[in-house]
Amino acid sequence: MIGLGNTFRGDDAAGLEVARRLGARRFEGEPVSLIDEWRDVDRLVLVDAMQSGAGAGAIRVVAAHAEALPPELRRASTHLMGAAEAIELARTLGWLPQETYVYAIEGERFDAGGGLSPAVAAAVGRVVEMIEEVLEDA
Repeated sequence: MIGLGNTFRGDDAAGLEVARRLGARRFEGEPVSLIDEWRDVDRLVLVDAMQSGAGAGAIRVVAAHAEALPPELRRASTHLMGAAEAIELARTLGWLPQETYVYAIEGERFDAGGGLSPAVAAAVGRVVEMIEEVLEDA
């Protein structure tokens, strides 16, 4: 499990907070640089913030190994190449893990500074519970 984001961009830190709570890897760089690491993994879980136009704190889970990520998850990113683009590049290269799940949390604010908005902080807790359930069943 990898949490993506930027600590200094408000709700963009949602994935990082999920990873922190689960004791998983936190990554603040460009997601495309992770692709090489994915080649030898059977199951990948990524958590990131999204800007899809949904209400703040909305959660979207996509089995990216089974389908391309929907267009609303490919919108603006605080990264040069977002997680969605990195996943699609890995798919094209044949390096996408057999099981790849994306947990996306709709952010409210992505400006510099500040912590998570209340709606996103609540969603982080829900995503942590969701992932814990999946890991218990695995």
